[in-house]
Amino acid sequence: MTVSHWQQAEQEEREVDFLVVGAGLAGGAAAYFAKHLHKRDVVVTDARDIALGASGRNAGFMISGLDTFYHRAIEQYGHQIAREVWGMSARSFSHWRAFIEGSDFEVPLDNSGSLLLAESPEEARELELAARALSADKIEIKYYSRDPLGRGYCAAIEQPLDAGVQPYLLAKTVMAQSGAEMIANNELYRFEQTGERVRVYTRKAIFEAQYVMLCTNAYSPLIDPYFQGKVAPTRAQCLVTEPIDHVPVPYCGYSDYGYMYYRSTFDGRFLLGGGRQFFPEEEQDTTEDRLNTNVQGFLDSYLAKYFPDVTAPVAQRWSGIMGFSLDGLPLVGTLPGRPRVGFAVGFTGHGLALAAATAERAVDKLLNGVGAGAVDVSRFD
Repeated sequence: MTVSHWQQAEQEEREVDFLVVGAGLAGGAAAYFAKHLHKRDVVVTDARDIALGASGRNAGFMISGLDTFYHRAIEQYGHQIAREVWGMSARSFSHWRAFIEGSDFEVPLDNSGSLLLAESPEEARELELAARALSADKIEIKYYSRDPLGRGYCAAIEQPLDAGVQPYLLAKTVMAQSGAEMIANNELYRFEQTGERVRVYTRKAIFEAQYVMLCTNAYSPLIDPYFQGKVAPTRAQCLVTEPIDHVPVPYCGYSDYGYMYYRSTFDGRFLLGGGRQFFPEEEQDTTEDRLNTNVQGFLDSYLAKYFPDVTAPVAQRWSGIMGFSLDGLPLVGTLPGRPRVGFAVGFTGHGLALAAATAERAVDKLLNGVGAGAVDVSRFD
């Protein structure tokens, strides 16, 4: 983020204990853990407002694990890390459910589970290998060698521990329960650490902070060059129909290796997202929040192919910017030469699966120097 010479108005100067930058799911969770587990006085600030980024624009899928099948995660990261990360999903889900139960307002949650579907025989073979690996590690699933929906898919894995949630309201209640002061519409320009203080320049104030936690995900490379090459902004596209009279998929549906996703909403509509895999040059490395007519056209054709019974007109289309990490795992650490500035970023489209547990580890690392395990950025060393 940049600021011109003309925009540098006089700002108030404030001393803060623990400053969180980013008011999405990760930022709200970090604020909660810093205040309630570590007894810090927390302020949260955001360039816009609570959950106006990817946290309030996703499909609301609490789907376990990473953006890859379980057996492929074992091959890529090793068995121990794969098991650890899937365990972080379970911990995140436990945190989200606790926030929902403790909320002062209703946060819709559908505990019907998820369905990972194969769109080709090749993907079906991958699903079978993933099912075997999951079962071997005693992760609860059910494998279908054929399409349980009768819609032209080839195989499926049912994950009963997964869920669908209203993500915007979840982020709102997490932030409310954090007890942190929230400063919205407050763009960050720069920050610098001198000694044991971090000076943070924003539109409304200049903060003198003891600690700063960056939960800025896709926008992290715009905030500090350290994240360039480590976190890549990637755009996703969704649509939702007018209300329909039936439930086409009684799960959170996920197919084409995770590129396609669909579910019924809590107000009786059908949501469909994905399609970016066919237009990578247009959807990768961009923070521009706009509709891509090519991707939206593909979503229309996908809807007609796999869900011809959904004939209601499209009510709304939107996009959101995800932060993809260099190796697919979230990044937790402190900035080189600035040990009072921590971060929890790079959720690779699986923030609902991992943000709570990742933020928990990030706060502990920043305040106590505790290693963050599989998501610790030291793995790149």
